[in-house]
Amino acid sequence: MDESVRLRTAAADDRRAIADLLLYVFNEHTTDESRELEELIMESDRTIVAEDGDRIVGTAAAQTREMSLPGAVVPVAHVTGVGVAPTHRRRGILSAMMRRQLTEIAAAGREPVAALWASETAIYPRFGYGPACGRLVFDILSREVKITAPPAPPGRMRLVEPAAARAEMTALHNGLRIHRVGWSSRPEYWWDYLLRDTDSQRDGATESRGVIYETADGPVGYATWRVKNDWSSHGPAAEVRVREVVAGDPGVYAELWRFLLSLDLSKKASYHYGAVDEPLQFMVDEPRKLGARYADSLWIRLVDLPAALAARRYACPVDAVIEVTDPIIEANNGRWRLIGGPDKASCVRTDDAPDLVCSITELGAAYLGGTTLATLVTAGRARQLTDNLPSTAFRWNREPSSIEVF
Repeated sequence: MDESVRLRTAAADDRRAIADLLLYVFNEHTTDESRELEELIMESDRTIVAEDGDRIVGTAAAQTREMSLPGAVVPVAHVTGVGVAPTHRRRGILSAMMRRQLTEIAAAGREPVAALWASETAIYPRFGYGPACGRLVFDILSREVKITAPPAPPGRMRLVEPAAARAEMTALHNGLRIHRVGWSSRPEYWWDYLLRDTDSQRDGATESRGVIYETADGPVGYATWRVKNDWSSHGPAAEVRVREVVAGDPGVYAELWRFLLSLDLSKKASYHYGAVDEPLQFMVDEPRKLGARYADSLWIRLVDLPAALAARRYACPVDAVIEVTDPIIEANNGRWRLIGGPDKASCVRTDDAPDLVCSITELGAAYLGGTTLATLVTAGRARQLTDNLPSTAFRWNREPSSIEVF
């Protein structure tokens, strides 16, 4: 790293300078509102800054949250706010910050796993992050799609202002997230961030809108969205920009989508956080009209390898030896015997011959069950040495997904 630059932990009075840097490097408008939003989600004691003289020229942060894994919910460092000023690129600052961050997470011993969304996917494999979760982005011709799923249990739709319905939405999200691999807990400041409805977030659309589906037993699902108004020579052509659809019951989930796809004066809808096995694909008569395309979402890094592998559960019995290389966290290097199944798991050092050889990056890619070890072997990213490949064991009953960028 450039000798003129030093790394340190951020102080509370660094928040504005950090916010300004992040807004600049991510090409967003710098306003009082946008600064306030950035500052809202900062944990100063978990933020690293790179300083050149009296100027902050780089930053990397983490949020203290949980994530649902196959069969478990564990603390996961949610890495965010990573950026370097354009005047200081190619000086090793990003590498130094990422290495320091991983070292500090490992030393603290609270979070065996780190996760992030990658703005540039070529960067993060260098630091052991693997592409663990995909998503489907939908551009829906809503007037050409009909929901064919069974009806929801008897109930009614109730329009709400999302901020006013916070308690109900929080309870519904908390009840569902523990069963959905890749979903994260939401601290109070994160709900504050999600529900803050400023002009800078709207991109020409309306304020955030919401609906709750409730039965005699109370709320059982919700959806939030904005509408971007538009008219064509054929008449109204607004776009419904769906933000979240949260419901455990398939009928309720379908009913919320039926509502969203039939809003007056709209011709299309968009949704950026569909699961790879998104149920909506099987709830409509014309799946092609959903306009689905694939994109990546969560990238996973195992920080404490044995703790991470022992924390999750496995789809079937597994007893395999994995040889792993990790260029940053020395304690992860070596051969590990993984024994586990649907109810428990353990991971300990061994001198036995390996069944699989891979880097920490490939193990991170397979960790949530969305990228298979068999695929990584076929792609030449891992080496299978015996017939005992634990690929099926790493899978789970549903594909991992994430419904928010952090």
